[in-house]
Amino acid sequence: MAEVTTASGGAPKRGVHRLSTRIDMTPMVDLAFLLITFFMLTTTFSRPGVMSLNMPVRDKPSPVPGSRTITILLDKHNRIFYYTGIQDPQVAQTDFSAGGIRRIIADQRRTQPKEPIFIIKALDQSRYENLVDVLDEMTITGATTYALVDVTPGDLDLLTRYKQTHGIKD
Repeated sequence: MAEVTTASGGAPKRGVHRLSTRIDMTPMVDLAFLLITFFMLTTTFSRPGVMSLNMPVRDKPSPVPGSRTITILLDKHNRIFYYTGIQDPQVAQTDFSAGGIRRIIADQRRTQPKEPIFIIKALDQSRYENLVDVLDEMTITGATTYALVDVTPGDLDLLTRYKQTHGIKD
């Protein structure tokens, strides 16, 4: 622990005796390591959140009613384009804000009699972060039916015509 030592010598000297103290730090270091070990072993570490993914059965393709589909297109400039239905779709543009894609998903879920089917299509040049953001918005709004699908030439044609009519440059 701690020990006090006095100066050794022959005759006592006049004046103030100075005592030297030396503290042994070994027990405190041992206690610190025991506490660190205890807290490391008793702490529950947080597990990373994983999104569940349900895949359809390959043998039985299910038809998708066009009236319930909302297609979301992600392009390379952090823009979101979307359209509803399959017959004569009207393309619109939004952003990643809470008043953007989140509001659109929530409105579609609220106004459709059955759960809408969201089809998410990311262009080759789009960012992975944008895809993750859209998937997060699906989780936040509680959308349960969505699919990640490849972009078709028809989608590219719709997007090109929309960009030309609205003066959007790539």
